[in-house]
Amino acid sequence: MRSLIHLVHTSIDGRIQGPNGEFDWPAMGPELSAYSVQLNDRLDTLLYGRRVWEVMAGYWPTADQVSDHPHDKAYAPLWRETEKVVVSRTLDRVDVPRTTLVREDVPGAIAALKERPGKDIVLMGGAALAGSLAAAGLVDEVRVVVHPVVLGGPHAVLAAGDVRLGFDLVDTRVFDGRAVMTTYRTRR
Repeated sequence: MRSLIHLVHTSIDGRIQGPNGEFDWPAMGPELSAYSVQLNDRLDTLLYGRRVWEVMAGYWPTADQVSDHPHDKAYAPLWRETEKVVVSRTLDRVDVPRTTLVREDVPGAIAALKERPGKDIVLMGGAALAGSLAAAGLVDEVRVVVHPVVLGGPHAVLAAGDVRLGFDLVDTRVFDGRAVMTTYRTRR
């Protein structure tokens, strides 16, 4: 069975966006950028909630054409070629190639996606979606990249509601002498 990995960037106060929804604070240095590109070798599907999807779909289809940042140049073609699944009850359609919209029975749809042959699935951000999938027992691993900034925003890393979840620490890694990634495996 494919693994579902939740990869999330956060501030040191545990927030995934600023108070006004800002996501301009993660510093993609050369090591973190290389890790992001290398992670694509392990996955074949990217999973998004609606809010993160809208940010991604508004930038990555042409990022390598509008940006000179080395990360954008390297990652944009990979993003375009990767299958994407968007979970939303409010979107009627998604207009990006290689993208599927899931509107109903989200746990069932993601469980079926995990059962299909293929590489891993990576959920990018989306605290509410990650929390609901973790509470349903569908998240296998959580990778938290902590950046040295305090945001004070409203959204925490993993919004699982009243469900208590256990994880085991399996790895830590420092990127660019600045960001720290901790990897946790779901305790079953």
